[in-house]
Amino acid sequence: MRNFMKNEQSGRSMVEMLGVLAIIGVLSVGGISGYSKAMAKYKLTKAQDQISMMLINIRTAFASSPSYDQLTNTTAILLNIIPGDMLPDGIGDTNGSVINAFSGSVKIATGTVDGGSNAQHFTIEFGGLGKETCASLAASDWGTEGLVSMKVNSNAKKDQSDLPINAIEAANLCNLDDSANKIIWEYY
Repeated sequence: MRNFMKNEQSGRSMVEMLGVLAIIGVLSVGGISGYSKAMAKYKLTKAQDQISMMLINIRTAFASSPSYDQLTNTTAILLNIIPGDMLPDGIGDTNGSVINAFSGSVKIATGTVDGGSNAQHFTIEFGGLGKETCASLAASDWGTEGLVSMKVNSNAKKDQSDLPINAIEAANLCNLDDSANKIIWEYY
């Protein structure tokens, strides 16, 4: 005799499925957050490497020269001073476009941050920096070898004796919103 009253069901209930989806959602949010933090750290490290590489390349290219006369983005590209990852599309162009790890502008020039014309010095300007990135780069210890001064946004220039600055001061100097901050380092 068959039992017609027995009703067997297999599968998952709606509550179980919602629970699984909730767990997947929480893990996804955590993964995205972790990925975003890792990418920000990667870009910051890459920007620091770009600055260091340009310094080494400029010093090497001008080692036998008495001055940094006519050092610009265009001449830096021609002399292969600029790392390839800083050039749009990986190639140099005639207008001297150079970008940093945050897709902001980079400007290399002869002279001082105050607009002087001393070819014994050169400046590296990184623009398009967010608040946190700007503060991290400004508070970095760039050493004393050749660093003359640093200027953040339109704030007063910090001379070598004032550097490195602490994180709180760097955060106060990097006060512009959304990738509008810039730092200018002056070297001899």
